[in-house]
Amino acid sequence: MKRLAIYCGSATPSDPRYIELARDVGAALAQRGIGVVYGGGRLGLMGAIAKGALDHGGEVIGVIPEALANSEVANHDCTELHTVGGMHERKQKFTDLSDGFITIPGGVGTMDELWEAVSWAQLGYHTKPVGLLNAFGFYDHLIAFNRHMAEVGFVRPAHQGIILAAHTLGNLLDQMESYEPHTPIFNMKASDL
Repeated sequence: MKRLAIYCGSATPSDPRYIELARDVGAALAQRGIGVVYGGGRLGLMGAIAKGALDHGGEVIGVIPEALANSEVANHDCTELHTVGGMHERKQKFTDLSDGFITIPGGVGTMDELWEAVSWAQLGYHTKPVGLLNAFGFYDHLIAFNRHMAEVGFVRPAHQGIILAAHTLGNLLDQMESYEPHTPIFNMKASDL
């Protein structure tokens, strides 16, 4: 994996652990020679992940919608900064530029990015690993809900392993490195659906 798209919040929570986590993830990826593709912002966890990577000599590619770039939140310190028309184009660019996805803590926008990466994997628009860094147990309920969807039958058995979750970045990267793509819906027969 040469580049990973990192999904995270642009907010700065009152608990400093979240900013420290983002900075540490950026630094660790840079130290492993893995480039960061992220939302292109300079605020919150987004800014911290970019700073962590840049401070350790890493490649940082930002992808920011024009409306946000114009509101002065764009991070012009990135190795590359792509300005796109909107959110759909932004997520497509994340997919095009990366070899996988890692979601660290964030809010509604982060969830949108995570679930679209999962949905696209399920369908067959990409075969890249989708990682969830469950630091501080932040995603315990989301992981339980995903399991519940599978138990009820809304996530097919072939797709139950799309989300790779771990409490530490090292464990998550190990899972992502050994990820075996599943059979996408596009390749299934009607009887499999």
